[in-house]
Amino acid sequence: MSIRQNLRLRRLQAASRHTLRTAVTTTRAAALVAVLAFSQGNVMAQTATETLGLNRVLEAARNNLDVAITRQAAEAAKADVLAADRAPFPVFTAKTSQIYLDNGVNGNQGVGPGAFGQKNIDKSGGIDWTWERGSKRALRTQSTGRLANAAQADLQDMLQMQQAGAASAYFDLLAAQERNREMQTLSNSALVLAKSAGLRFKAGDLSAQDAARLEIEAQRAQADAHSAQLDQQRAVLLLGQLTALRIDLARWQIAADWPALPTDALSNTVPETWVEQRPDVKAALERVAAAQAALDLAVAQKKADVTVGSSLDHDPRVSRRSLELRFSVPLQWGYGFEGEIGRAQAQLTQAQDLAEKTKQDARAELQRLLEEFRTALQRETLYAQDIVPRARRVAEQAELAYAKGALSLTDLIDARRTLRSTLIEAAFARADYAKSSVVWGLRTANTHSSTDHTSNVSR
Repeated sequence: MSIRQNLRLRRLQAASRHTLRTAVTTTRAAALVAVLAFSQGNVMAQTATETLGLNRVLEAARNNLDVAITRQAAEAAKADVLAADRAPFPVFTAKTSQIYLDNGVNGNQGVGPGAFGQKNIDKSGGIDWTWERGSKRALRTQSTGRLANAAQADLQDMLQMQQAGAASAYFDLLAAQERNREMQTLSNSALVLAKSAGLRFKAGDLSAQDAARLEIEAQRAQADAHSAQLDQQRAVLLLGQLTALRIDLARWQIAADWPALPTDALSNTVPETWVEQRPDVKAALERVAAAQAALDLAVAQKKADVTVGSSLDHDPRVSRRSLELRFSVPLQWGYGFEGEIGRAQAQLTQAQDLAEKTKQDARAELQRLLEEFRTALQRETLYAQDIVPRARRVAEQAELAYAKGALSLTDLIDARRTLRSTLIEAAFARADYAKSSVVWGLRTANTHSSTDHTSNVSR
C-alpha cells in the first residue's frame, strides 16, 4: 500500500469517527430536547389551575351573548301569549251631564256650598264591556303561542350553532397546540443538526453549501414554529369570544378530548324525519301555523264585537236613582276587512314558502355534513394509522442513514420536509374530523344517539 493510499484511508477513518461522534451528539441533544419539553409540559400541568375540556366548552357556549339575546326573545314571545290570552277590560265611565245654577234641593246650587250628593248636578257612573265574537281571543292566543314555540325552536337552533362554533374553535386550539409542539420539536432537531453541520464544516467533513442548506432548513423550521404559535393564539382568542371564557394557557390545561373513531357504519342518506326534527325546520313550521291562526283571526273580524254597558244616574231635581242600559255594535257597511284578510293570506303563503325553503336548506346541510363527516373520517383514519407512522419512520431512518454517511443531504432535507408537511396535514385532518363529528352529532341530536365526544384517540 502506498503512502498516498495510507493517508487517504486514515482520513476516511477519521471522518467516520467524527460522523459517528456527531450522530451520537445529535441523538443526545434530541433526547435532551425531548426531556426538557416533557419536563416543561409536566410543570405546566402542575401549575395549571383550571382544566378546559369539550364539555366545559359546550356548556359555556350555552350562555354566551348570542344565546342570551335569543333566550330573551323567547321569553318575550312567552309574554306575548299572556298578553294575548285575555278578554277586553271593562271600562268604567263617570260623568256629569247637567249642572243647575239655580237653587234646588235644600236651596243648594250646582256650584254653590253644600254636600256633593245634594248639589243640583246630574251625575252618573257606569261600566261598559266588549264581547269578542268569532273566537278572536282563542285565535289570537293560538297565533302568539305558535310564535312562542317558534322562538323556543330558534333558541335551540342558536344553541346548536353556538356550540358547534365553540367546538370547532376548541378543536382548532387543540390542533394548533399539536402543530406548535411538533414544530417546536422539529425546530429544535433542525437547530441541533445545523450546529452539528457547522462543526463538520469546520472540521472539513462537510461542504459550505451543505452546511448553509442545513442552516436555512433550521431557520425555516423556526419560522414554522413561530407561525404555529400565532395560530395557537388566534385559536385562543376565537374560543374566548365564543365562550366568554378568559383562557390563559399559562394557567389553564387544555384537555385533549378528541372524539373517538365510530365503530358503526355511517348512513348513506339523510332520512326525512331527521330534517323535520331540526329546530330551524320546527320553527318554520310553527310560523306557518301562527300565520294560519292570524288568517283565521282576520276572517273572524267579520263578526262584529258587541259592547254592552249600564250606568246609574243621580239627578236630585228629577230622581235619586235611575238606571241606563247600553248596547252598541259597529256597522260594517261596504267593507269586509278585505285588506286585513289579504295581508294575512299573503303572510301565510310567505311562511309556507319559507318553511319549504328551510326544509330544502336543512336537507342539503345535513347531506353536506354527512359527506364531510365521512370524508374527514376516512382522512383521519388514513393519517392516524398509515401516513404519520410511515413519515416518522422515514425521517428517523433518513437521519440515521445521513449520520452514517449512507444518505445525501438532499434526501435528508426531503425526508424532513415530508415529515413536517405530513404532521401539519395530519393535525388539520384530525381537527377536521373532530369538528365534523361534533357538528354532526349536534345537528342530529334529536334524531339518533350521537358519537361519544369525550373519548380520546391515541396516535
